[in-house]
Amino acid sequence: MGTAHRFGICCCVAVVAGCAKAGDRTDTAAAVDTAAATTTAPPPASLSLADVAGKWQMRSIPEDGQDTTATQYVLTATPDTTGWTIAFPNRRQPVRLHVSVNGDSIMTRTEPYESARRKGVQAVTESVLRQQGSTLVGRSVAHYRTRGADSVLRLRSEGTRAP
Repeated sequence: MGTAHRFGICCCVAVVAGCAKAGDRTDTAAAVDTAAATTTAPPPASLSLADVAGKWQMRSIPEDGQDTTATQYVLTATPDTTGWTIAFPNRRQPVRLHVSVNGDSIMTRTEPYESARRKGVQAVTESVLRQQGSTLVGRSVAHYRTRGADSVLRLRSEGTRAP
């Protein structure tokens, strides 16, 4: 632990001790532990990929900017982390997804593919999805590989099970 870190902790302890009333000798550490215990929410229930397995009609809409056109695609989900893909209309090859689960969230990352929004530009998209009733909702970030700095587009994603 660095000197600056120790100094900062000592200053905080001094301020807390100085603010306490002379007659008030409660255990500050116990009060902090009690407050932390009462404000900590239980973790969300873990999601099973089997619950979302199947095909989903998805739409992703930019969060800001002038172009609010929806990108539509079909998400194919499997009961495990293998075999997940997205397929854009009028394209032969689906795009593979790398999938992981953390609590109630599904994290996906595409392999590089030609963007559905920017012709001729390679993209990698990362998404976090959650199941809410009969829909999948979440956020996506598309990273476009351009000649200059990485170009990023943030999108809201939502989907319903395909019939």
